[in-house]
Amino acid sequence: MSRTGTNQDEKGRCWLRVCSLLVGADSGEGLDLSELRITFQTRKGDVETPNSAEINIYNLSGDTAARIRREFTQVALSAGYEGNAGLIFRGNIRQVRTWRENGTDAVLSILAADGDRAYNFATVNTTLAAGSRPADRVRVCQGAMAEKGAQAGYVPDLGRQALPRGKVIYGMARQYMRDEARDTDTDWSIQDGKVQMVPRKGYLPGEAVLLTHETGLVGTPEQTQNGLTVRALLNPLLRIGGRIKLDNASVKRMQTPLKAAAGQGAARLDDDGIYRIIKVEFKGDTRGNDWYADMLCIGIDDTMRLPLDQV
Repeated sequence: MSRTGTNQDEKGRCWLRVCSLLVGADSGEGLDLSELRITFQTRKGDVETPNSAEINIYNLSGDTAARIRREFTQVALSAGYEGNAGLIFRGNIRQVRTWRENGTDAVLSILAADGDRAYNFATVNTTLAAGSRPADRVRVCQGAMAEKGAQAGYVPDLGRQALPRGKVIYGMARQYMRDEARDTDTDWSIQDGKVQMVPRKGYLPGEAVLLTHETGLVGTPEQTQNGLTVRALLNPLLRIGGRIKLDNASVKRMQTPLKAAAGQGAARLDDDGIYRIIKVEFKGDTRGNDWYADMLCIGIDDTMRLPLDQV
């Protein structure tokens, strides 16, 4: 993992930025490109459609660029600060492009999708005996998706409601995941190669990430109709379905039109300042200034959902 420079907070404290980029083949062979200049933008959402990333690598040799285009199918990007760096995107390489920037720098651009093979091609074909529960049906779907590269991730208690009769499961795994999510009041998605489910009025296990101007908050969080928009320094702990903690006094309230129609009001602020992340975009440049996480967050008890094509 390369060390790429420093960021400085308003009190003068510096953190050393780190970044790792690995590209590889299905066989496991790969390359570590961490020492080169890398820019990236990842897009993640609490939706079932695959997350995406665009990653640019500067001044690769012609032979290495050709290998990436010809041989490699997977990409793993980790970033953060020394002592707090981790995976921020894992996915399948969908497209490789090359061009020259400013007429001098050669750029290789990778467009990648997270779990798109599992989403598009995983199918199920089995019969469950009478008494099957939601978790049983989800395990069948997760098993089918694992065969396409997306492993089983976090699943909450989905309840004990048992079907009185046997059930035939045949078709696209994503459709059955959608059905089970609807019936159990959860949302499902693929995050960094893992199929997870999160209660619509819940969150992933783990501590909330405290965001103040001393711990990485950048600028002013803003209340909007869809939720709170928040910018922070890049932190791999900011996960879809995870939580952040804000001081509500730091939030810029939304101005509501005097003649606002029903449903046009501002998103509710949580009494305890705890918010669930439903969208996060990581943006970075190992030789530049960008090193941020831009989030859309809602209160834990809120159930707003992004459109399927939001990410």
